[in-house]
Amino acid sequence: MSAVDKAFHGLRHMIATGRLGAGERIPPEAELGEELGVSRGSLREAVRMLAALGVVEPRHGSGTYVSQLRPEDIIGSLSLTLELLPLPGLLEVYEIRRVLEAHVAAKAAARRTPETVRTLFSLIEAMEATDDPAEASELDHRFHAEIARAAENPTLASLLAVFRARSRKYQVFTLPEGPELRRKSDADHRVLATAIADRDPGSAAGAAEAHVTQTERWLRAFMPPVEEGAQGREKGGEADGALS
Repeated sequence: MSAVDKAFHGLRHMIATGRLGAGERIPPEAELGEELGVSRGSLREAVRMLAALGVVEPRHGSGTYVSQLRPEDIIGSLSLTLELLPLPGLLEVYEIRRVLEAHVAAKAAARRTPETVRTLFSLIEAMEATDDPAEASELDHRFHAEIARAAENPTLASLLAVFRARSRKYQVFTLPEGPELRRKSDADHRVLATAIADRDPGSAAGAAEAHVTQTERWLRAFMPPVEEGAQGREKGGEADGALS
């Protein structure tokens, strides 16, 4: 184990065991370095790594503090690694997404407010009206973020946002089949929003699962894995303009 790894795991252990609690200032470098048996340079690198993960917060002129350790913030840091997944790995993630998106949709249907319903249908109308892929992608993101918000579980919403962000690296609406795929996606949105508006958790869960399954099917059909060094069809953008 390198000195940096030793410092990283030592600090992580202090936080995990509660010795350093949320919001607490970590000990001075000299004291902490002596305890962990590492140099200040290794300790600083470990702190940078933990800061990137949202675990600690360096404050200029004040020191370094343990973050509030909110689950949604820690989950959000998964984007640092999930963004590296190639398509085969992403398709495996879709098996998880099918379950989670269905759960979130069911919760949203049970807990939705009139404002939630108005927002969802307003976003659908805007998506159906635009021809700009970038705008459609942003509206789509807001649509699914609103469903996750209505489910009232910030941690789960954060996890699904990370999953969808990776999916958006793939663009299918620009393919020859794009217009038909777009129409199907828009129709799926209406089915899902209607189930939520009707306070029908079962139908909402089924609509969400079917939507994710359709997205996965599109990715498998139109975005086969690219051989190393080959020119592929991967493009920046939105995977489905929907549950991505």
